[in-house]
Amino acid sequence: MTISDHRLRLLGRRLAVRPLEAEDFDDWRDVRLRNADWLLPWEPMRSPGQPDVVNDRDSFIARCRMRDRERQSGVGYGFGIEVENQIVGEINFNNVVRGAFQNAHVGYWIDRDQAGRGLVPEALVVLLRYGFEDLGLHRVQVAIIPRNDRSRRVVEKLGLRDEGLAEGYLEIGGVWEDHIRYAITAEEWTVHRDELLGTWVLPE
Repeated sequence: MTISDHRLRLLGRRLAVRPLEAEDFDDWRDVRLRNADWLLPWEPMRSPGQPDVVNDRDSFIARCRMRDRERQSGVGYGFGIEVENQIVGEINFNNVVRGAFQNAHVGYWIDRDQAGRGLVPEALVVLLRYGFEDLGLHRVQVAIIPRNDRSRRVVEKLGLRDEGLAEGYLEIGGVWEDHIRYAITAEEWTVHRDELLGTWVLPE
């Protein structure tokens, strides 16, 4: 199985994590439109002239193809979160750096109607296993705006290490926002792997 294979499907206990495809546009668009007020406060603004992937099918397809190229070149791994054959969110490895760093940043979002069910922690554990055991990463980071309590609970449930505040870390909604950086290394994954998989991924 190659990293560019559309059959790539990472399974959790209740969900699957897989690349988005053109056929997902309608479901993905519906989730994004219903959740605009829920999601946009935590996301970068769309730049002037940047394609509107939510309202334009061709732009969404181009985004899927870009994600394919990122997987092929090993610089990013974008996935939809699927529950009962419906796309309910996304989770991604972004900014993958090899060499002496072997690091990736994680981003995620979930349908508000699915929030509170533990789906994002489950998806994150699925992604961590893939990152450490298949991609050979040494370090995974998640940066979260301090007031985003829901997102912070995800990483805190999994015991990711709080590495402190990075001031003016990312431009979100047109404002340079501070972020708390959380991280886990391959060594920490080895120590906590069985507990994390048993709690979130493996059949009960």
